[in-house]
Amino acid sequence: MSDFTHGFWPIYISVLTLASIIGTWVFLRSQTTRKLAPGEKPELMKHTWDGDLQDLNNPLPRWWLGLFYGTMVFAVVYLLLWPGLGSYPGLLKWTQIGEYEAEVRKAEAQFQPVYAGFMQQDVVTVAANPDARAIGRNLFLTYCSQCHGSDAAGARGFPNLTDGDWLYGGDPDTIRATITDGRSGMMPPMGEALGAQGTKEVANYVLSLAGRPHDAALADVGRPKFAENCAACHMPDGTGMQAMGSPNLTNNVWRYGGAEAAIIESITKGRNGVMPGIDQTLGTTSNKEAKLHLLTAYVYGLSQKQ
Repeated sequence: MSDFTHGFWPIYISVLTLASIIGTWVFLRSQTTRKLAPGEKPELMKHTWDGDLQDLNNPLPRWWLGLFYGTMVFAVVYLLLWPGLGSYPGLLKWTQIGEYEAEVRKAEAQFQPVYAGFMQQDVVTVAANPDARAIGRNLFLTYCSQCHGSDAAGARGFPNLTDGDWLYGGDPDTIRATITDGRSGMMPPMGEALGAQGTKEVANYVLSLAGRPHDAALADVGRPKFAENCAACHMPDGTGMQAMGSPNLTNNVWRYGGAEAAIIESITKGRNGVMPGIDQTLGTTSNKEAKLHLLTAYVYGLSQKQ
């Protein structure tokens, strides 16, 4: 990346741009300065079609040349006013960041009265408001749908937010903390400790916890191994621990798949799940708290429909 931020490139771009404009002007002048003398006939270019249709070397039309010169004048004026010559900022000092910040300030001022009204209400009340849900959905589509899907139903490795199953808790305060700061969950790989057969036995015991088809003999052997290696996080009864973000293994909700092969993979290799917080993404805008409030209410309301 440093190759593209070297001080050489602004100079290169500036020289190339100016040389193109000057070169175009010189070429046009060299091709249009000669005028025909009175009575002089234009040069025949030795192309004749249909007997009398000839290609003559006439001067270029003035209106056509005017268009070319006009584009060059426009280019020079543009490069003087706006950034276009390497690191030269332009007389107007316009920047993309400045334009974006101006639009953000305009939007913040426009929506401030709307946000202020919702900030006076608790999350449960806001979640039941159709207008608030519409705004929250737009925020969700902007910041969350890339992982959780536009319908919030999640995907492999990304939790479903509509089913009422929460790794860290589904109360408004916990949801807000999750959205704001993100989450980082890690399940250590147990394949080496359990071995291939032991892993299969524990996987079948996990299947039995959720009432899924399993090998009962393997599950019986896997029960004490689960208690020894897995119960510290998932609890002895497999119901999980929200304080650690350890999944409940009894409710048949599977983030990485509930088939035997998927469970064996999880036990063998472990899992690392990271959800980035949007606290930094929202920046320091005046409506940051209101956006978090609305987004929290929207996510909270998703599971309340069940």
